[in-house]
Amino acid sequence: MIPELGHFALALAVAIAFAQGVIGIFAPGLRDPSAMRAAPALALSHFLAIGAAFLALIYAGVVSDFTVENVADYSSSLVPLIYRITGTWGNHDGSMILWCFILSLCGATVAAFGHNLPASLRARVLGVLGLVSGGFLLFTLTVSDPFTRLWPPPLDGAGVNPILQDPGLAFHPPVLYTGYVGFSVAFAFAIAALIEGRIDAAWGRWVRPWALLSWCFLTSGIALGSWWSYYTLGWGGYWFWDPVENAALLPWLSGTALLHCAIVVEKREALKAWTVLLAITTFSFSLSGTFLVRSGILNSVHSFAAAPDQGLFILALLGVTIGGSLLLFAFRAPVLAATGMFSPLSRESALIVNNIFLCSIAAVVFTGTLYPPFADLLFGIQLSVGAPFFNQTVLPLTAPLILAMAIGPLLPWKRAALRPALERIWVAALIALVVFVVMTGESNYITALGLAGGVWVILSAITDIAERTKFLRVPLRDSATRLTALPRAAFGAALGHAGFGVMVCGIAGMTLAAQKVIILAPGQSTTMAGYTWTLDALHDAPGPNYAARIADVTISAHGKPFLSLHPSRRIFVNPAGVTTNDAAIHTNFFQDIYVVFAAEQSGGAELRLNYHPLAPEIWFGGLIMALGGALSLSDRRLRIGAPARAKVKKPESLPA
Repeated sequence: MIPELGHFALALAVAIAFAQGVIGIFAPGLRDPSAMRAAPALALSHFLAIGAAFLALIYAGVVSDFTVENVADYSSSLVPLIYRITGTWGNHDGSMILWCFILSLCGATVAAFGHNLPASLRARVLGVLGLVSGGFLLFTLTVSDPFTRLWPPPLDGAGVNPILQDPGLAFHPPVLYTGYVGFSVAFAFAIAALIEGRIDAAWGRWVRPWALLSWCFLTSGIALGSWWSYYTLGWGGYWFWDPVENAALLPWLSGTALLHCAIVVEKREALKAWTVLLAITTFSFSLSGTFLVRSGILNSVHSFAAAPDQGLFILALLGVTIGGSLLLFAFRAPVLAATGMFSPLSRESALIVNNIFLCSIAAVVFTGTLYPPFADLLFGIQLSVGAPFFNQTVLPLTAPLILAMAIGPLLPWKRAALRPALERIWVAALIALVVFVVMTGESNYITALGLAGGVWVILSAITDIAERTKFLRVPLRDSATRLTALPRAAFGAALGHAGFGVMVCGIAGMTLAAQKVIILAPGQSTTMAGYTWTLDALHDAPGPNYAARIADVTISAHGKPFLSLHPSRRIFVNPAGVTTNDAAIHTNFFQDIYVVFAAEQSGGAELRLNYHPLAPEIWFGGLIMALGGALSLSDRRLRIGAPARAKVKKPESLPA
């Protein structure tokens, strides 16, 4: 009964979404206030309908209703409750319900908190969101129905993929999807503004909070996914340039560029056409990632198995959405002429440089990811593009980006002089140079350059705050007063940049990682990275739905044991015989000692030993960036949006 109600709610959501789209798009042209007020009501109804369908699917998983094919294929009564819930979105059909639910949540949020928007603009934004959601809901209902019944039902389900039986699954996909789908709001604002033919500073102020919120979630989702694969898959790395990893990186790169461009639109009413194009591009990258994961074009550990009709349906949606928006952009381009002016040396110009390098990196990643499958499809040429290509092409573009992002915040708006900026930054530059010289002697030029670049960005962010407070140039009491008066957005921007610098330091530190694969019998030892690693024993332990084989490893320094780690191999009951590795990781937040029990060999164990300096800083950096964005978002100037223009009262006529 509950699955049927969920299916009905899904069908109802399709009808409401298309009604929301049609009314939202066309009501402003009819100048009908009541019709425009209907769009927010429909958006809220749309959210409730999708929410009901999503809850019905979760309920089916929780109670192990194996008459629902989705539950029978991707769940089991033997797995813990948390994984019966998260298994809902750990498969193709269920993940599409989550995708549509988050999209409806975006529309409901605009409807509930967009009262400061002009009625026509809000209606059209909701209309665009309704049409996009309607297309994906129609896809879900017709070719990807998660409520399909199965009869006779099996006694138990096929089980949750053991790799996905991890708490990270409870957080990573929803957070990542919120980042992906959240950019639909910026896209809807761009399309609505193109329809109205008006983009100004107020539009930049309206769109920036939504872009920032989506960017925070996407940053957090990517960091969570990287950390999850680091400790779950046992590979010992944080990023593998996997095609689906790249599909998440692309909207992050263009979304970061969009976020900075929206500031220029708000401040100077410049770069309007470029900002609108970035809004379209960012959401297009999000849609493209959805297609690539579900089409079978790319081979990836992240990909879902999908039927050809599913891939074709999403490709058609992709063509209509992206093609239609680009045609509208081309038609409306003449009304997007810039009105603000600024000097070639200014903060605006620094943001343009920032955009150039971000988009260049995105172009390289896009080409490297999609060229091999299309070369195979069109010319029958088998190509393999892996980490060496991306490392060698992205690094030269990242270095000048780091240079520009450190100097840009210290430049004034509209017009700047080079000498004052250099005077502000010389201390940070000197310390970064010292780090480079010292680390060149300790490691290699690439590592030294990365660490120096990370330190340069961190110190530049601190310098920005110090300059705003006139630290050491006025009495400390005055500096403290200025510090408390600074807007939260200033702290958020500095924190975001500093987080990027911390992440760069972590990535550079990982180039110094040491790894050793060795077979040890109980009682045997080996040395690596200045430590002695000893396999003490192997023993068994039960799990909730698996049997574990555990290796006890002791790590010693200077002959004294200081750490015991217990990596394991898990043999699952359902799916039967599937084995996974559970890495044991010890961190002091500046380095990781990481052991994987890879296999059992003739009474001994094959161990992968890893020493990862500065690895935690990769994820701390992502977290700091997201926190910086959240702090900026809490700034009242962003929360209240653009103020409505006050009407000028006409002077009363004087009596004759």
